[in-house]
Amino acid sequence: MFTSYETIAWAVMIIVFTLLEAATLGLTSIWFAVGALASLVAAVMGFNLFVQIAVFIIVALILLIYTRPIAKRVLKIGRNKTNTDALIGQHAYVTKAIGPHETGLVKINGQIWTAKSVDGELIDVEANVEILAIEGVKLIVKGL
Repeated sequence: MFTSYETIAWAVMIIVFTLLEAATLGLTSIWFAVGALASLVAAVMGFNLFVQIAVFIIVALILLIYTRPIAKRVLKIGRNKTNTDALIGQHAYVTKAIGPHETGLVKINGQIWTAKSVDGELIDVEANVEILAIEGVKLIVKGL
């Protein structure tokens, strides 16, 4: 098999980028590993170093720009969902009135939460509300 310093360097870069990706799981360095693989193929085919570097940059950037967003969406990288996300869209029961500029309390699934109105409306005790969002530890609600 044909070996040169370039082929060894590209092989080392493939290993380094792959290990870096395995350590971080950020879905960034894997594209550079693929770019290094393409450059390794170019080196084995006998292309000069400038062509190899151009192949590396072009392949890595194209993959990074066009396939990373798709891969992130499919693999759901970088999204940390919590159990509280399931509360959005559900209905709760007001146990302490929610004022125009004051927080109140609502009860949902046996838990009491601090809540504020989405549009500053007054919501009386015993009213039912819909949970629209969560900001920190406060539910953002609207009256039904």
